[in-house]
This record gives sequence, structure tokens and C-alpha cells, in this order.
Amino acid sequence: MDVQLNFINNSNDETNSDIVIFQKNVATDFDELSVAWMVIKYSGVGDNHPFTFPMSMTVGATDSYGNHTPQLAAKNGELLCMQLTTSGDRLIPYGSGTSPREVQVLNNLPKGAINASIYKSGKLLATKTSIAPQRKAVFEFEPTIWIGVASQIVQGQVMNSAIMYDINTELSLLGIASADIVMTGGGPGRNPPPFSFKLENIVTA
Repeated sequence: MDVQLNFINNSNDETNSDIVIFQKNVATDFDELSVAWMVIKYSGVGDNHPFTFPMSMTVGATDSYGNHTPQLAAKNGELLCMQLTTSGDRLIPYGSGTSPREVQVLNNLPKGAINASIYKSGKLLATKTSIAPQRKAVFEFEPTIWIGVASQIVQGQVMNSAIMYDINTELSLLGIASADIVMTGGGPGRNPPPFSFKLENIVTA
């Protein structure tokens, strides 16, 4: 079920900060870098920015020849496979994966590494690169988003570790149909209060 969200800038920001929203792939043991799924720019004090966060996702892949597959709808527990067919390299559904919580992408090509990517609302959410033949990319996401203030962030690009370290607000969307995300803090002076984000006016699903 899609979640209707409305970002509201109730801060005292005077630096024209960018707001970045992303998810973390929790299928890996180490802290891998996340993609900036959405970046809200030039949000003035008092502005709001409505958007939809879908729980559904699509998967796409690229091969070593630079070919991009169409995006396929994928659910947790599903396995997709990059396969050499009579019409070239294709990404196809391949049954169930080894975990009901993950979307898995297998490189079943005879040669050449692939990249696998997850999209929500057509925007890049996560990516795995250089998946060798007979290896799998695994993706698992909690029903939460991470949100924070950053600068010089490009939507759809991988963020560096310093930016991710600074962003520590996690908002659970479990059971929520709609909510406001209210940002407060910031302001002039040498020691303004830190920015904070919280959900308000929550409507449950």
C-alpha cells in the first residue's frame, strides 16, 4: 500500500538546505552506501512538499555491454534472473528466492558482470554493481525511511559515508496510510539547534 506523505518545513533554516530521503538495504552485513532516493530542494520556511512513498518496487539490470533491461515489478521473496536468450540478455522472473524478505537478482549469463537496481516511483532506490556470473544481488528493506539535511546531494546518486553518518533520523511507515513529516530546528547564530524530523497527523492504514 502506498503511503501519502507531506514534508513541512517548520524550521528556521537560513542556508537553503537540501532534504534527502532514502532507504537502507539491510540484506548486507556491512554498512553499504545508500542512494539518494529523493532530494527536496529550495524548500522555504513554511513550505510543504507532498509525495507518495510506494511499498511496491521494480527491478532493472544492466549488462557489461551497456544494455538496460526493462524494469520488472518485484515482491519480497522473488528471484529474478539475468539470462542469455535467443533475443539477447534479458531479465526474467525465476521463481522464489532463498529468503521471503528479500528480492534477489541472479546473474545467469555465461560471461560478464551485471548491475542490479531497485526503483520506487521510477526513482533509483538501491543498486548493486559488478555481480559476477552465478552470483546474486540481494535487497531487503524495512518499512522505514531515513531523512536528513545535506548539501550538494544529487537525486539518484550514491551518497558518501560522511553524509550517511550525519543522517540518523529513521521514520517507521509501518501501518501508516498518510502523515506529515515536520522539520524543525536550524536558524541563525553560531550554535543553532539541530534539525529534527517527526511524523505528525498520522492516519493509520
